[in-house]
Amino acid sequence: MTGGNAIRGTRVGAGPMGESERGESAPRKRVDYWCANGHHTRPSFAMDAEVPEEWDCPRCGLPAGQDEENPPEARRNEPYKSHLAYVKERRSDSDGMAILEEALTKLKERKGR
Repeated sequence: MTGGNAIRGTRVGAGPMGESERGESAPRKRVDYWCANGHHTRPSFAMDAEVPEEWDCPRCGLPAGQDEENPPEARRNEPYKSHLAYVKERRSDSDGMAILEEALTKLKERKGR
């Protein structure tokens, strides 16, 4: 027995391929975008679609704009902050000590000391 497979390279239920089976594709327009690193990308959009002002560069991830001479600035990434860091932004050390003392006093009262 020979080891061939008659349906190799096709999917079950794939059907015929081609524009005649899928219908006409929408008219397209290509838009040029440049990032701060000088990368150029040209995504295509449907003619009636709203074209975004910025597009993420597929090479470096920076925002890209339609003006080659003035690409958009890189977004500033905020480092991860813990819950404690956010609390320390809202309260001073003296506020924290006052809250701690109040909580300890309530705890001691509950325990009967």
